Amino acid sequence: MSQISRVEFIALIAMLFATTAFSIDAMLPALPEIGTELSPGNVNRAQLILTSFVLGMGIGTFFVGPLSDTIGRKPVILIGALVYIFSSAAGYFAQSLELVLCCRILQGLGAAAPRVVSLAIVRDLYSGREMARIVSFAIMVFTIFPAFAPLIGSIIIAFFGWRSIFLTFTIFAFLSTSWLWFRQAETLKRSSRRPFRFDVLLHAVAEMFANRTVRLAIIVQSLCLGILFAMLSSVQPIYDITFNRAESFPLWFGIIALISGTGSLVNAQIVVRVGMRRIVVWSLGLQMLISAIMMLASISPLSPNHLFFLFLLWQIYVFFMAGTTMGNLNSIAMEPMGHIAGAAASTIAGVATVGAAAVAAPIGLLFDGSTLPLSGSIFCLALLGFALMTAMSAVER
Repeated sequence: MSQISRVEFIALIAMLFATTAFSIDAMLPALPEIGTELSPGNVNRAQLILTSFVLGMGIGTFFVGPLSDTIGRKPVILIGALVYIFSSAAGYFAQSLELVLCCRILQGLGAAAPRVVSLAIVRDLYSGREMARIVSFAIMVFTIFPAFAPLIGSIIIAFFGWRSIFLTFTIFAFLSTSWLWFRQAETLKRSSRRPFRFDVLLHAVAEMFANRTVRLAIIVQSLCLGILFAMLSSVQPIYDITFNRAESFPLWFGIIALISGTGSLVNAQIVVRVGMRRIVVWSLGLQMLISAIMMLASISPLSPNHLFFLFLLWQIYVFFMAGTTMGNLNSIAMEPMGHIAGAAASTIAGVATVGAAAVAAPIGLLFDGSTLPLSGSIFCLALLGFALMTAMSAVER
């Protein structure tokens, strides 16, 4: 198998990453219909459609990385794709919210494979700031497509109903997995493979959490993911109920995602010169400031139109911050763990994602028709992340 170009490699990794974003963003326009049809007594429970997927993905990440260290990267992604496709088909036929949530958890389990193992593939081939650069470019590329996911979802809903979104998930997974299987060579040499034993996995996890930098990077990543998922959980109800703009939501979301996608491009351009830790500290500090302004605006006599456009700016920065923090935090945590890249990728992503789901789910359920619960919660998460990153940087000077 001939080696693919760097451009194609970045595009492939971006599409594998996009499995997660597409699985979340395409469901956003469906939340009102799902809530009305499957949970009429409490339509806000439909937000759990998002966090249940995140929970399943977090659980799955604990296993797919170590498994890829044993049997290789490509077979694990194929197994994950099969689980993802099966659960998507089951979700299409589910007749209760509880069953849909179960299918979404299984979907998340399957999506964990491309999300985590693709990162291990990058780590197999690159390291350090160059790895952060590749990941940033991949995040930038995959942001463009999910920007249109709510619009795609709304079109599918309009013509075929919300259940048909699950069918698009199966097509997407088939295409991305086929591309990987036929174009990308296996990156893990047989001589580098490790046996899948519990004691080996436990030793790898213990080695990671004994490293202070890795430990702090995982906690901060949980907080940053919590900020992102909290926004995603609440954004559609805010557009619909707070600002009465449900019909224009897919358009606004697409525009905002495209603008905020430049965060990864900015990070890719400056990370080698500025450094990963400094960028994360700056990003969280700015998030604290903007969230504080949004908190004050939420309780001020500001007109609904002015508050809406302030919310748009804040939403842009929340998504922008994902591009300037996630790749860097992954690289900070992965850098000392190259010899156990699969297990490290799984543990980092697993702990961070489960932690983010645990944070985001209750924040979403706090929605009371205003932007105050969300802005206050994100301010607190950013404050804690800023403090931890400042402590990490101070110790390592």
